[in-house]
Amino acid sequence: MAVLRKPFSLLSVAVLLSWLALLAAALLYAHPGLGGVTISPPAGLILILQALFTAVVFLYERKLPERLRGVDFIGLLQRLLLGPALLAVASVGLHQLLLVVLPGMAGSVLHTIFYTLNVALFVGLLARTNYAWRALVLFRGSERLRRQWVAFEVLLGAILLLRLLPYAPPIGLSAAVLGVLAAFGAYLSGRQKWVAYLNRRQKMEAVLLQLAIIGVMSIFVAYFLYTKPAFRLVGPAPQNAFLLLNAFFAGFYALMGLLITLFNLPTAGVFEQKREEILSMQRLTQLIQRGQTTAEVYQMFFDSAIQTTSADAAWLHIEATDEEDHYDLYYQLPAHQGSTIRSTLAEFNLGNLEYFNNDLSGGSFGRLQLPFGSLMVMPLSSSKRQYGNIYLLQELTQAFDRESLSILQTFASQTVLSIENLQLIQASMRTQRVQDELKIASAVQDSLIPKNLPIDNWFEISSYAVAATEVGGDFYDFLHLPGRRLAVLIGDVSGKGVTAAFHVAQMKGIFHALMQENPLARNEREKYPVPSQFMTQANDALGRCLEKSAFITASLYIIDYEHGGFVFARAGHCHTLYYHSIKEEVSYFQTPGLGLGIIRHDGYEKHIKNQFYDYNPGDVMVIYTDGIVEARNAAQDEYGEERLQQMLENSYYLDADHIKAHILADLHEFTKGQPMHDDQTLLVIKFRSAQPEAGL
Repeated sequence: MAVLRKPFSLLSVAVLLSWLALLAAALLYAHPGLGGVTISPPAGLILILQALFTAVVFLYERKLPERLRGVDFIGLLQRLLLGPALLAVASVGLHQLLLVVLPGMAGSVLHTIFYTLNVALFVGLLARTNYAWRALVLFRGSERLRRQWVAFEVLLGAILLLRLLPYAPPIGLSAAVLGVLAAFGAYLSGRQKWVAYLNRRQKMEAVLLQLAIIGVMSIFVAYFLYTKPAFRLVGPAPQNAFLLLNAFFAGFYALMGLLITLFNLPTAGVFEQKREEILSMQRLTQLIQRGQTTAEVYQMFFDSAIQTTSADAAWLHIEATDEEDHYDLYYQLPAHQGSTIRSTLAEFNLGNLEYFNNDLSGGSFGRLQLPFGSLMVMPLSSSKRQYGNIYLLQELTQAFDRESLSILQTFASQTVLSIENLQLIQASMRTQRVQDELKIASAVQDSLIPKNLPIDNWFEISSYAVAATEVGGDFYDFLHLPGRRLAVLIGDVSGKGVTAAFHVAQMKGIFHALMQENPLARNEREKYPVPSQFMTQANDALGRCLEKSAFITASLYIIDYEHGGFVFARAGHCHTLYYHSIKEEVSYFQTPGLGLGIIRHDGYEKHIKNQFYDYNPGDVMVIYTDGIVEARNAAQDEYGEERLQQMLENSYYLDADHIKAHILADLHEFTKGQPMHDDQTLLVIKFRSAQPEAGL
C-alpha cells in the first residue's frame, strides 16, 4: 500500500500547489499592486496555470481506484451528487448570497478568491463526473470500447485545453469539431449496459439523480454567464469560454445518460449475452453426445468462462491423479504469476474455495504487484473428486460481482457433470460390454434423480420412480425459487438406453440453466421464466442436439405456496390429475401442449400455453408418466386414466405417502405377473390442510 499511496499524495500536493498558483495569479491580475507587487501577470500565464490545474485534477481522478463497486450504480451516482456536486453548489450559492448582501464585494479580493475557489470546485466536479461516466460506459465493455474511450478522452481534453489559447478558430470549424466530438460521445453513451441491470425502482432513482446532476451543471453555466460581463476583473476571456464549454459537455453527456436510462437502449446486448451463456452450457452437454474428450470439454469451459466474464487473463489448473497428469490452460497469464496466485490463496486455506477479490492492490496480493485489479476463483469439484480450479483476472478493480460468480458456478457444475458423464462413457467403451455400459448409464441417471425431496410446512411430496430396463428415460427434478416458490419438472425421453439417459442429463442441465435469476427483470415476480417461456427456450436448445426422431414430453409446475397458487405448462406430457378439496371432486387438467423437439423452429411457442390455478388446503396433485396408465394386465388391458382417478377419489384424505402407496398397490395388483414395458414415475403433492400464515 505504501507504494500506491506515494503517487496519490504527490498528486494531491500538486493539485493544491497548482490551485494556489492560479489563485495568486488571479489576485495579481485582478488587483494590481496587491501586497506591494506592482507587476501584473500576463493573461497567458493565467491560462497556462488554468490548464495545468485542470490537467493535474483530471490526472489525480484518473489514478483513483475504480469508483463502481460491483453493480452499485445508484451508489456511484449518489456519491457523485452528494459529494463534489453538493459542495460545489453550496460554494456557488454562498458566493451569490454574499454578492447580494454585500454589493461592494464585486471586484474585491474576496470576490476573486471565491470565484477562483468555485472554478477549482467546478473542475473537480467535472473530473469526478467524467470518470463516473467512464465507469458506467465501460461496465461489461469490450476491449475495443475501452480503446475508443481512451481516444475520446484524449480528443476531449485536447479540444477543451485548446480553448484556453487566445486564438479563436473560425466558428464553422469550431462547430464542426465540437459536433463530431459530441456525436462520438453520444455513440459511446449508447453502449452503456449498466442500465439494463436496474429494476424499476433503481431506474427511477437513476433518472432523478441524473436530473439533479444536469441541474448542477445548469447552475454552473448560469454562474459563469452571470460573471462573464465583469470577467475582466478576474481573468482573461478564454478562461471563461473554457469553463462554459466544460459545463456544456458535462451537461450534454449527463443528458445522454438520462436518455439511455429512460429508453433502455443497451438491453438487447445484455439479452444477447444471456443467450450466449445458455448456448455455452448447451455446447458443453452436446460434447457428450459427439463423444469428445475431456480436454475438449475443459477447453469449451475455459473459453466460455473467459467470454462471459470478459476476463483479461485466465488459468485453468486440473490436478493430477494416478491415471492422469495435471492439465493447464493459460490465457494472457504467465505461468509463474498463476502459481504465485495459487500459493497466496493456499496460505489462507482458500485454495479450493469459491473466491473473488475486487481490489488486488492491498493485503497479501498487493506485495505481488500483479498487473491486475480483480480476481475470481471457481473450483471444479464433485462429491467424488476435486478436479481443480479456474482463475479469472481483470485489469480493473471492482470488475466482478455476485452475478458473475453465480454464472461461473453454473458453468463449473455443468462442466463437472459433463466430465463425469464422459468418464463413465469412456469406461463403458473400454469394457466393450453392453451390460457394463447400461450399468454405468444407470448410475448416471440415478445421480440425476433427486435423493432428497423438498420439505416444507406448506405441502407434502412423495415420489416413486422405477425404470423398465437398467436405463430409463423418465426424469423429474425440483428447484427452490425465492419467494417461497418451488419449480417441479417431470418428463419422459423417447427411447431407452444410454442415449435416453444422456438426454435426461441434458434436460436437467437446461432446467438449471434457464431457471437462473434474470437481472433484467422489472420486479421480483419476473425474475424467473414462466413455464411456457421455459418450454419454448428448452425446445430451442434441444433442437440443436436431439436426434431427428427423438423428442421429450415434459410438464413444468411453479408452485407459489405462500400465495396459494401455481402455474404450469404441458409439453405433450400426461394430463395432471387433481383433487379439489372445496368441490370435493377429482378431475384431469385438460391442457394443450406439444412435445419438445417435435417442431424445431420459432412456431413452437404457439403450441404451448400456461395455466394458472389457485389451490386450497387439502388439495392433491398427482403427476405421472405414461408408464403408469399404460401398464397392462394379463388380458393386455391398460390400467388407464379412469382407474387412476378412482384411486385418488378413494384416498385423497390420506397423506401423500399413503396416497402413493394406495395407487401403487392397486397398480401392482392389476399388473401382477406381467413384465414392466415402460418406465414408471409417480409424484404426489398434497397441500397441507393447515397452511402456515403468510410471512412466516
